[in-house]
Amino acid sequence: MMKKINLPLQETWGQLCKRPAINLTTMEGIVQEIFDAVQASGDEAIALYAKKFNEYAGKELLVTAEEMDAAASLIDEDLKSAINIAYKNIYSFHSLQKTAPVVLETMEGITCRKKSVPIQSVGLYIPGGTAPLFSTVLMLGVPSQIAGCANVQICTPVNAEGVVHPAILYAANLCGIKNIFKVGGIQAVAAMSIGTDSIRKSDKIFGPGNQYVAAAKQKAIEYGVAADLPAGPSEVLVIADDYANPSFVASDLLAQAEHGKDSQVVVLSTSQKLLDEVDEALKIQLEVLPRKEICKAALDNSLSILLNDLDSCIAFSNKYAPEHLILQTQEDEKLADQVTNAGSVFIGKYTAESMGDYASGTNHTLPTAGFANSFSGVSVGSFEKQITFQKATEQGLINIGKYVETMAAAEGLDAHKNAISTRLASLK
Repeated sequence: MMKKINLPLQETWGQLCKRPAINLTTMEGIVQEIFDAVQASGDEAIALYAKKFNEYAGKELLVTAEEMDAAASLIDEDLKSAINIAYKNIYSFHSLQKTAPVVLETMEGITCRKKSVPIQSVGLYIPGGTAPLFSTVLMLGVPSQIAGCANVQICTPVNAEGVVHPAILYAANLCGIKNIFKVGGIQAVAAMSIGTDSIRKSDKIFGPGNQYVAAAKQKAIEYGVAADLPAGPSEVLVIADDYANPSFVASDLLAQAEHGKDSQVVVLSTSQKLLDEVDEALKIQLEVLPRKEICKAALDNSLSILLNDLDSCIAFSNKYAPEHLILQTQEDEKLADQVTNAGSVFIGKYTAESMGDYASGTNHTLPTAGFANSFSGVSVGSFEKQITFQKATEQGLINIGKYVETMAAAEGLDAHKNAISTRLASLK
């Protein structure tokens, strides 16, 4: 179960905030080997790895139109309704994020403007191993749809029969995505980074995954492909006081723990009584979960910490920079105002983290491993580029020219100065 730590000194917080170590040396060798194989043999290499890792021996990588059409009939109406509601909420919230153009005359005759342009080709990695994350299709597909990306493709693992979970196909269809490939793991990221006969090289790759997928996304940068954000093992931090419901806290901790054995969950409290009650609730709830062995392994890497006051709790949380932060305290809104580092924040005892994972409207693709101190979660802006423009009239050149000449000369860049001087001379 969770490691219990009472009133740790502030100088020890840095050590407590460290995530479980990952053996990068072994991982990097495997990642490079697969990238090299895909670069050398393309679809042939992908097929070999699909057989090796997923026992899928088929040669067809692209999901057919028939498979797409059949998906809606293969999931029940309740699930379709749930996905439809989630799509509506996510679309509504993300549609407000589109960046408006900016135009300003900075001085007479000098006009600057900025506009957003969609990234043309994006690749979405959708996990489909122990849990087929059709919700991630919505979280990535909706903002790419709103941004207006021209070419969107999905790579997702399949089972031995080569079947993609129909809910993944249904969600993709809602987002207008037709190019879906039956490939997962490192080889999927490699294919979208390099390009093969079947799979287009992407300009940017999105999506969560295990440690190997996260390492592959880092490798993609070496091939001139951007990645969305550091999204590795899932994590949640809960701040709770005596006002909190211990069963609710335990359920949120387990909701993240079941993602994988390398997930980490943390609970901070000013009440030892509350922490003890959460511990008991964890034991009760754990026993009825189908993925309890995964949860147990994750809890072994997790922390239950008693702190003196809520100010200390929020200070620890900002240092930890959690992917998900849940506030179950008497003054949760006041505490929320003090958050500086977190991927997404869930306020109040009735706001389950699962809501954000599925249907509230916010995005669930978030930075992990402390990167919430410098990265934001995925948004419409993640699928856009910001391009600036400037235009000078004759009067603008006259007004700004001498200042540019002075600055260029001070930096010793005479050609820069001459680009202005030549133009000014032509006006005389």
